[in-house]
Amino acid sequence: MADIRVGIIMGSQSDWPTMKEAADILDALDVPYESRIVSAHRTPDRLWEYGRTAVERGLQAIIAGAGGRRICRA
Repeated sequence: MADIRVGIIMGSQSDWPTMKEAADILDALDVPYESRIVSAHRTPDRLWEYGRTAVERGLQAIIAGAGGRRICRA
């Protein structure tokens, strides 16, 4: 398996339908990614740790969303 380059994070499982659009694009471009639920409100330490270790884990970008709404349309 290729090294993970992109992290997709969201506040809850209900955000997945919106964030799946990003995952679908990454799949089409054959870009390896991981997806995680990391709530800034319920688990702030976990969110901090995710960001702090992103580079050492090989991530080059993080796509983040919460609230189930798209904030940018490409």
